[in-house]
Amino acid sequence: MAEKLEMMSSNIIQENIDYIASKFPNALKEVKENGKLVKKIDFDVLKQELSTVVIDDKQERYQMTWPDKKKSILLANSRINATLRPLKEKSVDFDNTQNLYIEGDNLDVLKLLRETYLGKVKMIYIDPPYNTGKDFVYEDDFSQDYETYLGNSGQYDDQGNRMVQNLESNGRFHTDWINMIYPRLKIAKDMLKEDGIIFISIDDTEVGNLRRVCDEIFLNKNFIAQIIIDGTPKNDPKIVSTSHEYCLVYVKDIDVAKNFEWGVNNPVYKQLINIVENEKDTIKAEDKVRQFYKDNELVNDNISNYSKVDEKGLFRIGPIDDPQSGGPRDVRYNPVTGEALKTPNRGWGCSPSTWETWVKNGEILFPDDNSKLCSRKVYIDKNKLDLLRSYFKFQTRKDTDMLKSYFDGKRVFSFPKPVDLIKTFIDSSVKKDDIVLDFFSGSGTTAHATMLFNKDRLYEKTMNRARFILVQLPENLYENLKKASGNREKMTCQNAIDYCEKYNLDPYITSIGIERIKKAGYEIFKQEQLLSNNLDIGFRVLKLDSSNMNDVYYNPNSITQDLLGTTVDNIKIDRTPLDLLFQVMIELGIELSAKIEENELLGMKYFVVNENDLVACFDDGINDELVKELAKIKSIYAVFKDSAFTTDSANINCEQIFKSVSPSTTIKVI
Repeated sequence: MAEKLEMMSSNIIQENIDYIASKFPNALKEVKENGKLVKKIDFDVLKQELSTVVIDDKQERYQMTWPDKKKSILLANSRINATLRPLKEKSVDFDNTQNLYIEGDNLDVLKLLRETYLGKVKMIYIDPPYNTGKDFVYEDDFSQDYETYLGNSGQYDDQGNRMVQNLESNGRFHTDWINMIYPRLKIAKDMLKEDGIIFISIDDTEVGNLRRVCDEIFLNKNFIAQIIIDGTPKNDPKIVSTSHEYCLVYVKDIDVAKNFEWGVNNPVYKQLINIVENEKDTIKAEDKVRQFYKDNELVNDNISNYSKVDEKGLFRIGPIDDPQSGGPRDVRYNPVTGEALKTPNRGWGCSPSTWETWVKNGEILFPDDNSKLCSRKVYIDKNKLDLLRSYFKFQTRKDTDMLKSYFDGKRVFSFPKPVDLIKTFIDSSVKKDDIVLDFFSGSGTTAHATMLFNKDRLYEKTMNRARFILVQLPENLYENLKKASGNREKMTCQNAIDYCEKYNLDPYITSIGIERIKKAGYEIFKQEQLLSNNLDIGFRVLKLDSSNMNDVYYNPNSITQDLLGTTVDNIKIDRTPLDLLFQVMIELGIELSAKIEENELLGMKYFVVNENDLVACFDDGINDELVKELAKIKSIYAVFKDSAFTTDSANINCEQIFKSVSPSTTIKVI
């Protein structure tokens, strides 16, 4: 008989048990649970295998811990009965796009995506709630009180814990935030490629805790940087008017990532180099360089010091003296006039031989007046130029104005992340057909930045493309308005509601996010019509929902005696064949952006996914003629409804036909 699909998220705990058992078979034991034998790990045996001295559980050690840490780990590994349902009416170019936009709690969504995208994501960017102590969240705070949130996401409900909204007065203020972020990052790490990288925006409130959480999940050796992002000062200064936030950067495995050519393809800085190399008039070149710095707010302040141009390239003026005040004090001469130069008070910053080399290479700026010190030309290193800097400065006005132009001139997002910032991260990290993931997607900036990245690659005539997966909780705008504090937040939320009402959209933040991505993609399309055939500005919209299967599917023993005489359908009545297909794709590990062909034969609808990865038919009354045609596709998997076979012999015939025509096909039923 064909094997029955589980129709649940991947069993990460069992996978871990199997892995440990393969390395330490003597640590595996079987115990009885609910009358069944199940595999468990004997941790006492495992500890003995891993140490010459058994570690005492009470022994003090360096570690990070917090209330409910074990529950957070359990939460990350626990299975769920859920699915992702396609929303074709909200999607753009559903049949051809490689991009995904998913509505739902990101914890459950990540669990569903984990197996399919295990080790496939090159870059993750997230802008999680900053834990500012407000109940209202529009992009940067919690949008629901914890009780409502837990009711939506299912967190800890099996354990019966009732959480409270995360106000500053809450005794679990930091604990609750860590319990929120920990399981999500734990799953996200599994999805990264071995040379993958994650960027996490955060402010002062939780940056310390986030560093420790990330050190535990990603390991301290994989920490890359704590980037400072300087912007507009906040309106609520206490003693210091804070104008910056941070972005933590970690890689999955530094030993693998160090072989990756990080940042060598940054088109923003390529423009700067092209200005210098293509403009022969040095005065005009310097004018263009200064204008470039004005037009590109994200250019590092240290880089903008490189504002001088000569025949050798772009340079800045550097000191010629010894910073340690111990340099040589010999007399040196201007090679043109032959006059002695002024000796720096701290001595020369180089030896006489190095001085001769610099003079020969034209790297010294000599003053017109010998009473003044000479300087050194410090040329920009083009190889290092493309590396990310640990400091960025930007203003959000440009992005705010751009978004207003998308939404009838009104502000509908609070403090959206600059698209150039996220694009800079993508430029530094993505080189080929890679996946960019953002599971706190908010205003959809990551999708916009990814499409701009792909546009640049068209100009470079490369086939390098990125595709995005965005996840966002569908926060209700009316509820957010009730909880909004301050006139600005209320006005922003009301503008979003007005826009949804005007254009007949569902009143959720996801509706606004989808609109932003659509408008950004269309704007790029208008600019690049000649190249548009190779530019993916579409996205499939999916939504998190309960499983397509009724409870009887998971608990067949729950059928009571009085139901035995009736037909009990194991599929919910409101679910479509396309819904079933996506849940099957999730379980079989087939990417949710895979090409889907919908065909009809003998009055029955069937799907072919990714040419021959999967063939599926969910109609009733499967007959031999249809099975023969489907077997000719020679797919890796074939999936049918168990109830579609009216008799056991019909089921057996199906297996025999596939065994004859396509013996390598694995047959599954739901």
